[in-house]
Amino acid sequence: MIDLAKVRQETAACESVLHFNNAGAALMPDRVVARQVDHIRREAEIGGYEAAREAGAEIEAVYSSIARLLNAAPDEIALMENATLAWNAAFFAFDFQPGDRLLTGEAEYASNYLNYLKLARSRGLVVEAIPSTEEGELSIPALEEACAKPGVKLITVTHVPTNGGLVNPAEEIGRVARAHGIPFLLDACQSAGQIDLDVENLGCDLLSVTGRKYLRGPRGSGFLYVRRDFLDQVEPPVLDLRAAKWVEPGRYELRPNAKRYENWEFNYAAVLGLGVAVDYALDLGLPAIEARVAELAAGLRARLAEVPGVTVQDIGRRRCGICSFTTEKLPAVEIQQRLEDQRINTSVSDPNSTLLDATKRGLPDVVRASVHYYNSEEELDRFTAAVRALLDA
Repeated sequence: MIDLAKVRQETAACESVLHFNNAGAALMPDRVVARQVDHIRREAEIGGYEAAREAGAEIEAVYSSIARLLNAAPDEIALMENATLAWNAAFFAFDFQPGDRLLTGEAEYASNYLNYLKLARSRGLVVEAIPSTEEGELSIPALEEACAKPGVKLITVTHVPTNGGLVNPAEEIGRVARAHGIPFLLDACQSAGQIDLDVENLGCDLLSVTGRKYLRGPRGSGFLYVRRDFLDQVEPPVLDLRAAKWVEPGRYELRPNAKRYENWEFNYAAVLGLGVAVDYALDLGLPAIEARVAELAAGLRARLAEVPGVTVQDIGRRRCGICSFTTEKLPAVEIQQRLEDQRINTSVSDPNSTLLDATKRGLPDVVRASVHYYNSEEELDRFTAAVRALLDA
């Protein structure tokens, strides 16, 4: 069980804001903030390169912490500045040819889908969105049917879409991918830190993550997982002297591990902060975090459903800490702004962020209230009361 009083005490901002924007950027534990500040001060005292060398063992330990988080090996981890860069590095490593088929889901995130469309236009990539089930998640039978046809180059899916509370069945997708010998790239940007991830069970070859969301790390931090036995099947789209060694005038050698996806320059304060955040989550235990987040989210959905004029827009048999809703009286942006005036943090997800799913379901802008384990039941009540008051005014 998570000691709520302790984790709230270790998160100073819990005293000043009601934070339901964890799917945007969660509140960092105080020790994560302190570690970053300490390193920045050390850079000022002795120099940036020197401070990085001094913290070398701790920086290297971040790889091991992330590996524990994913049930991976440290040499399968590449540190990245953010999840977008991690995902792009993985996606553009593939040498797509005209007619190659790419399989994805209807609830896919816009930033990913824009790159599918870019390569559809520039390289003739064939993009196929696997239809969703009636419950909202990617249909495994439809995926099986699509994989049975030739030419599938890659399966790439968002584990937890940006809205709707959905958790896509990544383990089943991975099982299908392995059965057909198709590479599988999983966008775990919203799931890492709130769901217990095991890359062996997921069956993915590549997985991208940000630090700022449910892992409670700094903005400007993230990582990429690359399965060891998949490493030499693709090549990073961009190289520098960290990723590879220039051994002869006409030849280079890639690093023998996932660090071939990294580049030379890092915000090492953010790297160290990310390591502290991952260790914090590991100390609490991901199963306990997952259970707590799911319980809070279910409680919030139940409360909101009782407010006249509120429609909860979440889908999926399995749901996560993201709660999306609309109201009959006020648009989502106005709800978000009025709540922020009360120091209640949420965000707004617009239809363009998940265009296929939003169009299919006829969604307008939705309010996204995303909970984390440090939120309290009392905050669920306060939030619901605040929404009710806005609609009654």
